[in-house]
Amino acid sequence: MATAATDSRTGADEGATVRARLHGMWSSVAAAWEANAAFVDARGAHLTERMLELVRPVPGERVLELACGTGGPGLEAARLVAPGGKVVVSDVAAEMTAIAAHRAAERGLGGVTARVLDLEEIDEPDDSFDVVLCREGLMLVPEPGRASREISRVLRPGGRAAISVWGPRERNPWLAVVFDVAAARLGTPVPPPGIPQPFSLDDPRHLEAVLTGAGLTGVAVEAIEVPYRAASIDEWWERTAALAGPLARRLAELPAAVATALRDDARRAIAAYEAPDGLEIPGVALLAVASA
Repeated sequence: MATAATDSRTGADEGATVRARLHGMWSSVAAAWEANAAFVDARGAHLTERMLELVRPVPGERVLELACGTGGPGLEAARLVAPGGKVVVSDVAAEMTAIAAHRAAERGLGGVTARVLDLEEIDEPDDSFDVVLCREGLMLVPEPGRASREISRVLRPGGRAAISVWGPRERNPWLAVVFDVAAARLGTPVPPPGIPQPFSLDDPRHLEAVLTGAGLTGVAVEAIEVPYRAASIDEWWERTAALAGPLARRLAELPAAVATALRDDARRAIAAYEAPDGLEIPGVALLAVASA
């Protein structure tokens, strides 16, 4: 009979395996994120603006961006905390942090440091930041509660956090369509069971409960429209498939005939959002603001 210690060890090993797999997948799509950094920034500009408006970074403060990808919100915050402030842009994928660091240097932003940090185990001291930013990252970790406790820990008393996740699947067809057609064509759930997925925190009450349970206070959640615009269906498909983290690798490994059929399925499904000048696809994020 298995003992509790054995069960605990097995669970820990499985969790480590999932995390290693996820980290490798995000590293593998870093080049695609770099190629599409301008699009990611433009699409998320309104959301980033609202995040910074809510947490109000001021000169001299220390800001931590988690799951930074190519560094959009953190780089914008760097302008607000100058002079004298510091920004750490971080991601679990070293390839992503290298891109963010390069973009900061290109923009001449001083006071920006790039670090490889895990959302679920942030290698920073307690009470070390005035502001924490996390755009579209918390829902992609195995244990969002654990990550939220880490956010609470590194915030100074009175520090502020702005955390966004994707809203309900049905309100984000720009990605839901890809998942739906892939699941139908492949005959398996997409994303697969056991893998954190973009819509895992899509209920405002659930998101609030996760953050409150981590010790954060004054949690307020609002919905932000984040539409997806593309010049053509092909542009939408290529970009979304390339940026979609765990899904991107799976799509890239498909036999050519299956990949072509899946793409044709997606074209038909997304055609409902065609406009005179391209695609206009709805998108909604949930933005939570909280204090330590």
